Amino acid sequence: MNKGVKKVRQSIEKRKKTRGLTTKEESKKQLFPPFPQEEEKHGYFPSFSDAAFESNTKSKVASGMILKGTLSVMLFFGVALLGQTDAGWLHKPKEWTSTALTQEFPFAKVNLWYQEAFGAPLALNPQQQNQEVAISDDDSLALPVSGSVTETFQVNGTGIMIAPEETSDVSALRDGVIIFAGNDQETNNTIVVQHPDGSESTYGYLSDVDVHLYQFVRSNQRIGQFTPTTANDTVYFSIEQENDYIDPVQVIQVDDAP
Repeated sequence: MNKGVKKVRQSIEKRKKTRGLTTKEESKKQLFPPFPQEEEKHGYFPSFSDAAFESNTKSKVASGMILKGTLSVMLFFGVALLGQTDAGWLHKPKEWTSTALTQEFPFAKVNLWYQEAFGAPLALNPQQQNQEVAISDDDSLALPVSGSVTETFQVNGTGIMIAPEETSDVSALRDGVIIFAGNDQETNNTIVVQHPDGSESTYGYLSDVDVHLYQFVRSNQRIGQFTPTTANDTVYFSIEQENDYIDPVQVIQVDDAP
């Protein structure tokens, strides 16, 4: 019996020696953690990332991007195909889309609501908050620039031409928001003001533009300046309501209209 026990103990010791650990060393390893390596002392810890996992993740991301791109192309061509279809059930969606893409956002109407609710114009531009707006006491409609009408609405087709005799200020017809201020292909330096009722007034062939896009302007406020030259001695002025041009003489009392 003693020999059998002794053989078992010898076998256990032999296996421990084969693994390179004695009984004492094994107990020490279980009781005390190993000393930190040099890299760990300086805050570096080895990465245990799984290369296979990272590769799989990248593959999924690439597959997702390819799928999204394919769906986008299919959606684009699908909408283009529907746009060429004359099916009756597509008429209303087409009209709604066309209106949404072509109509101007009602900046002036929103601005009017904001003033009625909060008592001050909506500052669509941060610089506008510190600007002082010159307000005329006369709310009656008048020509945007002093001068004689040299071309009527019946001749021009969209507006009238006004000829100032000297350098003059150009004023806004009514309260509104600037929706265009820059160079136009037909009327050069041009300003377009959107008014709360949805109408738009246009001032073209100006010498100077003194307003910026989305600025709120008051009735009769200076928005630009005109200086007659040999090349151009007239200012273009028009009023548009619901995509139709209106004769400004019917809206404004013009004494010297021919």
